[in-house]
Amino acid sequence: MLVYKIFRADEWAAFQAAGKTLGAPVDLADGFVHFSTAGQAAETAAKHFAGEEGLMLLALDADTLGDSLKWEPSRGGALFPHLYRPLRMEDLLWHRPLPLGSAGHEFPEDME
Repeated sequence: MLVYKIFRADEWAAFQAAGKTLGAPVDLADGFVHFSTAGQAAETAAKHFAGEEGLMLLALDADTLGDSLKWEPSRGGALFPHLYRPLRMEDLLWHRPLPLGSAGHEFPEDME
């Protein structure tokens, strides 16, 4: 199963420069890196990134993250993936720009 992370341009640039990250400010505050499933990503974008341009969508294979990935209840009891270690560049399967369209962010059609 793939899990997804959305970064703002400055967060993405800092991650690329360092090769690892503890995440965005919300991740640092909560003590883990927040991810979403394909079915949760659009709601995450709408709730936390509404109207923002320059976003980057990162995809990771949940199975390769091992015991550091925990599935925990969040919005209305839905389980969300949370990573309890630094996110590393080598964890990524791919990254793509997440453009802002007239109806919100435009996610890739091949998200699974």
